[in-house]
Amino acid sequence: MSKGLVTVFGGSGFIGRYTARALVEQGWRVRVACRRVHTAIDVRLAGPPGWVDIVQANVRDRASIDRALDGADAVINLVGILYESGKQTFQGAHADGPALIAEAAAAKGITRFIQVSAIGASAASKSPYATSKAAGEVAVRAAIPTATILRPSIVFGPEDDFFNRFAAMAQSAPLLPAIGGGKTRFQPIYAGNLADAIAAATGSAAAEGKTFELGGPTVYTFNELFDVILKIIDEKRFKIGLPFFIARPLGYLTGAVWRYLPPFSWGMLGAPPFTGSQMELLKDDNVVAEGALTMADLGVTELETVEAVVPRYLWRFRSYGEFHKPSEA
Repeated sequence: MSKGLVTVFGGSGFIGRYTARALVEQGWRVRVACRRVHTAIDVRLAGPPGWVDIVQANVRDRASIDRALDGADAVINLVGILYESGKQTFQGAHADGPALIAEAAAAKGITRFIQVSAIGASAASKSPYATSKAAGEVAVRAAIPTATILRPSIVFGPEDDFFNRFAAMAQSAPLLPAIGGGKTRFQPIYAGNLADAIAAATGSAAAEGKTFELGGPTVYTFNELFDVILKIIDEKRFKIGLPFFIARPLGYLTGAVWRYLPPFSWGMLGAPPFTGSQMELLKDDNVVAEGALTMADLGVTELETVEAVVPRYLWRFRSYGEFHKPSEA
C-alpha cells in the first residue's frame, strides 16, 4: 500500500536520486519533475516498476508545474544551483521558482510541502546565494504556512561538488587555497542521511511549519577538510592562506565570466573554481545553530561520517587509483 504520491522538483539531481530511494522505502510513490527528462531515466531504479515516474517541468513555467502536481499529496523542492550561468540565476532558481511551485501547490490544496534550503540562508547576507535561499523560504511559507524548511550544511557523496572538486585540484595543483585562512567551520552531511531526513519530514505532521538545520556528526574547519582529502588521495600539498579581501574580488570576477560565457562552453569548462557568492558564504561558519531543530528531531540518528564514506569515491584521485597503496606517513 502506498502512502500517496510525492512530486519531487529537482529530483534528477545529486540529492534527488537519494531522496527518491528514501521516499520509496517509506512507502511513497514518487514523481520526479525535471527540465531534462533524459537525464533522469536512471532515477526509475530507485523503486519497483510503477513507483517512480518522470515528468518534464520547469520552475519558471506555471503550466508545467501544474501538470507535475496533478494528483500529488505532497511536494518536495530540491531545485538549486551553486553558480549562475545564462538564464539560470539564483533569483530564478531559489526564490521565484519555489514561490511559483508553492502557489501552484496551494491552489491545488496541497499542504505538505518540503523546501530544501541551506544553512546560512539569510536576507541580511551579502551572498546572493544565501539571500535568494532566504527569499525562497519566505515565499513558500507565505503560500503554505505548514511548509517544512530543511537547511543542510554541505552535502557529501560520490557525486558531490565539494570533496570531488578539491581532490581534483589537489591532484594537479601544488597549492590549495585556504580561503580566509581556512578557519571557516563546516558540518558535512551525507546525501543518504539528508534523504532520510527529507523522507521523514514528508511523513511527519509534527514537522509541519518548522525549520530544521541538518548537519553531520562532526564539525571541521576548511583546513581540516583539506587534510582529510590529502590523506585519502595520498598527496602532500601546501595550503596557502588567501585573505577575503583578495579572494572576494577574484571570486566575483570568476563568477561573472562563467555567467556570461556562451552556452556551448558550459559543458567543456564545468563549474567555476569559486565565485564571489561563495566567498561571502565562507565568511561565516556553516554549522547547525545552537538550539535549532536537527536531524535527531526528525528521528534520523545514525549518521555516516566523512571518514567512512568519502574514501569510497575519492580513491580515483590517487596516483594509481584503486590499487594505490597510501604511504604510512
